Amino acid sequence: MSIVLITGGSRGIGAAIAKQFAQQGSTVYITYCQSQTAAAALQKQYGVHPIAADFRQPDAPKKLAETVLQQTGTIDVLVNNAAISIVNLFQCVSPAERTALYQVNLFGTTELTRAILPAMLRQHSGCILNLASIWGETGASCEVDYAVTKGAVIAFTKALAKEVAPSGIRVNAVSPGVIDTEMNAHLSAEDRRNLAEETPLQRIGKPEEIANAVCFLASEQASFITGQILSVNGGFLI
Repeated sequence: MSIVLITGGSRGIGAAIAKQFAQQGSTVYITYCQSQTAAAALQKQYGVHPIAADFRQPDAPKKLAETVLQQTGTIDVLVNNAAISIVNLFQCVSPAERTALYQVNLFGTTELTRAILPAMLRQHSGCILNLASIWGETGASCEVDYAVTKGAVIAFTKALAKEVAPSGIRVNAVSPGVIDTEMNAHLSAEDRRNLAEETPLQRIGKPEEIANAVCFLASEQASFITGQILSVNGGFLI
């Protein structure tokens, strides 16, 4: 049994990941920001342990790490999934919006990892999985800052993997394409049809398909894989 911490684990991709780890017998901790009801439902059905955490606050990652490590002593698998998205022209994103975006998507990932890493180094093992995005690989009009944060997550994954591999810690990322989640709820029906048609597999992805990739990379089947970006996008970007 492994101890797993998943940020943004109450809905969408995070919830799908939490369910799969729980079904595999792992002890699963999830964070939520506003979705307390959804987190409580996961707790009741799958036995996960929900913790409130607002990554817009700079001290949230450190406080979260302290809370979980006080209860568990270690983390075997860290899944950095929490993220927000802002759709607007680059020059129209407000200072408050972009500060929140970078704080959650980038610094939430780097600073939580920084806080958890010493425990993994002590046990000479661990698995860190970051959620990137197809837009971090190729860029996205009207989501420039979001794309920047996800591109940085990709660079972070590769660099940290090189640094901690001698300590038995693996670091990988999963890069989703267009997935049927609330983050994409702003898309019109026509936009969704067009994106499906642009995807060689002719459909939008499911959260469970991202969870499958994350759980594979966390498993012993992926024991010789580190520093990789696994794109799960239906062929949208090849």
